[in-house]
Amino acid sequence: MLNTIKKVLLSSKLDLTIRFVIGSIFIYAGFIKLIDPKAFAKVISQYDIVPDSLLPVVAIGLPAVEFLAGLGLVLNIRGSLMVIFNLLVFFVMVLGYGIFNDMDIDCGCFSTDEISARNSLKQALFRDLFMILAACYLYVYKRIKYETNPGRS
Repeated sequence: MLNTIKKVLLSSKLDLTIRFVIGSIFIYAGFIKLIDPKAFAKVISQYDIVPDSLLPVVAIGLPAVEFLAGLGLVLNIRGSLMVIFNLLVFFVMVLGYGIFNDMDIDCGCFSTDEISARNSLKQALFRDLFMILAACYLYVYKRIKYETNPGRS
């Protein structure tokens, strides 16, 4: 039984699936926001943590980074996992800020038509925490694979 669990956890198929799922989520989220940066800027402004003069830069830059990092993760490009992990930590902090301040706003994760605002922040927080765990798995998997085959990455 333990051998089977170990075999599944060290499976390259599981690594590929998790990279594809998380990468696709980031590609989608970035793309949706890039289509309508004004709507995303409006969502960002509701958090009241970005100065108005920087809203256009953040409303285009952040989704572009999400999109490219997601694409990098799907294609297994070096550094993309670290970018995804850092984005997730940042998102958790912003969502925590929104929850702590009892904000009744859209989380801004995907489209502006997202689930009801107050629950949106909590659901997004748990979703991001889950993705952080998955990103940690990918990092550990990569380290274990590298240590067993140092010539391959």
